[in-house]
Amino acid sequence: MLDITIMITSSRLPGFYTQNLAERLQTVVQQSGLTPEEAASLSNVAGLSLEGADHMIENVIGLYGLPFGIATNFRVNHKEVLVPMVIEEPSVVAGSSLAARLVRESGGFVASSDEPVMIAQLQILDLVNPYAARLALLAQKQRILDFAKTTDPVIVNLGGGPRDIEVRLIEDSPLGRPQLVLHLLYDCRDAMGANTVNTAAEALRPMVEEITGGRVNLRILSNLADHRLARSTCTIPTTALAFDEFDGEFVRDRVIEAYAFAASDPYRAATHNKGIMNGVDAVVIATGNDWRAIEAGAHAYAARSGQYTSLSQWGTDSQGNLVGTLEMPMAVGIIGGATKVHPTAQVALKIMGLQSARELAEVIVSVGLAQNFAAIRALATEGIQRGHMSLHARQLAMAAGASGDEIEKIAAQMVNEKQIRLDRAQALVEEIKSYLPIEKRDVDPR
Repeated sequence: MLDITIMITSSRLPGFYTQNLAERLQTVVQQSGLTPEEAASLSNVAGLSLEGADHMIENVIGLYGLPFGIATNFRVNHKEVLVPMVIEEPSVVAGSSLAARLVRESGGFVASSDEPVMIAQLQILDLVNPYAARLALLAQKQRILDFAKTTDPVIVNLGGGPRDIEVRLIEDSPLGRPQLVLHLLYDCRDAMGANTVNTAAEALRPMVEEITGGRVNLRILSNLADHRLARSTCTIPTTALAFDEFDGEFVRDRVIEAYAFAASDPYRAATHNKGIMNGVDAVVIATGNDWRAIEAGAHAYAARSGQYTSLSQWGTDSQGNLVGTLEMPMAVGIIGGATKVHPTAQVALKIMGLQSARELAEVIVSVGLAQNFAAIRALATEGIQRGHMSLHARQLAMAAGASGDEIEKIAAQMVNEKQIRLDRAQALVEEIKSYLPIEKRDVDPR
């Protein structure tokens, strides 16, 4: 049985990556107080039963597993956090952990977030006078809000509920006539809130049609959650940036130049922001949240000026240290949906030890900033292939049929040869097999 004695949690775990799988799990159990059952859920496919999966989506025939890793070294708002990450891409967990270790030297990430307000949209068409209809909705604002409160008394009792309305007129429309859009701003507390705001939008339809004299078509949330932003900033001392043959000033300046490229060119910004989302999505998935909604909101927010650009910014402070900032929509929850019913998502939240959806949002945006730094640091100095392809070599070795100790041996040889390709991995596997005794070789039974 695993020892689940709860210790003082620290995300600074030197040598964690050198431990074997069982040792790493034991370390996390000790840090986060997982029960034996919770720890065991990390050892099967996604911790989810077939029966449970069958109730989550349609036409279930099986389960699909992804690696569940832990990013170390994170300190967010002076709180130590072990960060669960679910992702198949190598180097993301390692890169985030490295960046968090460097940021620790100046105290860690400083993050904040808005109140968890989501937007429910109602599309209003067939209006005789859309300008008058807009004013009529604004005049009836309190009536609309009062009715919206009745759609979810539970969340209202928890301190959430409708907060305000916005009314937008879209005059340039493919329909050839104006569209009026009502936004209901709804505080969802610790839920992501999709079901809550969709329910309110549906219920408001008759009232909105009566007020405007128009026809309500779509009524659904917006994933551009720009009333629910999370932001994080970090400072990395120039001295901490130095590694190998690169001095700190060189690394700092190259990171800023890489950011400037993404800020001014949408082709670069797409990949730059993908690096941010490598970190963000991995935590969102681990906690059972909707990564597709987060992706949609992030990319829409990146294009809000009319040109797609970098979500993050990098510069210097008065002492010449590297300073990074990231702000983006972050509609995540710790209750409801898959977060509540998926066993591994519950374990992930327990490992993090967070108490609110806003705390989760602040950690996630900090991970996004960390991974952004790790990616552009590698790109602007040694090149992305050195570290990334070393890890990729293991996957190629496995794909070629290597197992056990063969995986590391073949991966190391491909890295030394600088030939990280599947055909080379296959050749090395065949070479190893040629030295095996005949009884240990894979022999065709025919």
